[in-house]
Amino acid sequence: MPGAELKILVADDSALYTMLVKESLSSQECTLLFAKDGSEAIELFAEHRPAIVVTDWVMPKLDGLELCRRIRADFPEVYSYLILLTSNDEKDNVITGLQAGADDYLCKPFHSGELVARLAVGRRVVDLQREIQSKNRQLEAMALTDSLTGLPNRRAIDVWAPRELSGAIRYGFSLWVVMADLDFFKKINDQHGHNAGDIVLQGFAEILRRNTRASDICGRVGGEEFVIALTHVEHKDAGAVVERIRRTLEEKEFSFQGKIIRATASFGVAGFQGEKTVDFTSLVARADAALYSAKQKGRNRVEFEQRAFKTTANSAVT
Repeated sequence: MPGAELKILVADDSALYTMLVKESLSSQECTLLFAKDGSEAIELFAEHRPAIVVTDWVMPKLDGLELCRRIRADFPEVYSYLILLTSNDEKDNVITGLQAGADDYLCKPFHSGELVARLAVGRRVVDLQREIQSKNRQLEAMALTDSLTGLPNRRAIDVWAPRELSGAIRYGFSLWVVMADLDFFKKINDQHGHNAGDIVLQGFAEILRRNTRASDICGRVGGEEFVIALTHVEHKDAGAVVERIRRTLEEKEFSFQGKIIRATASFGVAGFQGEKTVDFTSLVARADAALYSAKQKGRNRVEFEQRAFKTTANSAVT
C-alpha cells in the first residue's frame, strides 16, 4: 500500500483466516495488530487507534457487529475504516453490518488481491478524513486567534471564561480579570504610522505571553485593548504580575525605521473568590471601570476595583 505506514487491526478467532490476512498483507507497508475476539480488539483499538479494522462477523465475547458499534460509540474522535468479514453475503446481512458502523464488507473465503484493494480504498478514505480533521482544527484555531498578535481573541476568551469561572465558583479559588489599554495609542499611529502601531501591539502581546501561565489566559479584544485572566493567586500576587507587565512595557524600546518608540498601558483589575455566583461579563465590566479610574488618575498605572477583596484592595498598585 503506497504512502506512510499505517496500523491495521485484524480481529478474528480463526487461526486460518488470521494467517491468510497476514500472508495477503506481507508485502504491504503496514503494522498488523491481531485480536482473537472482540473484547481484545477493543483493548488494542484503545491503545493503538488503528486506521483500519478488519473484523470477522462471528467471534466469541464480542462479535464483529458489536465491535463496530463500540468503536463508533466509544471513540467518536477517531475515524477508522471498518471492514466486516462474513461468510453470508445476503443483502439483509450486508445492510445490518453497514448500519452497525462498518464501511465495507468482504465475503469469506476472500481473494488476497481483493483484500489489498479494499484496504487501499480504506487508506484513501482515512487519509482524506484525517486531512479534513486537520484543516478543521486549523480553521478553529484561526477563528480563536487574533491574526496580528497571535493571542487568543474575544471569542476564545468567551469560550475559556465560563469553564474557568465555574471552577472558581465550585472549588473556591480566585480569579482576577485585568483590562489593559495602551495609553495614547492613536498618537503612535498618527506620528509613526500603523505599521509602527502594529509593532507595539505585537510587542505588548509578547510581554503578556511571557508573564502569564498556561492556566491563565491573555487576549486582544479590541484595537489597543487586551484582557488578562489570572487564577489561583492572591491579591498581592495578582498585583505583582500586572505591575511587572506594566513596568516591562514602560521600559521597552520599540525600534521602527531608525526611531525609538515607547509606550505605556493602564490596567484595571477586578477579582472574584467565594462570592455569590457571578458571570464573566460583569467581571469584565468591573475591571473596565477600574481601568477607567486608572486613566482618570494619570494613566500608566494599575488600579484595583474598590470592592475587590475589600481588606486590601483600596490602594492602587503603582
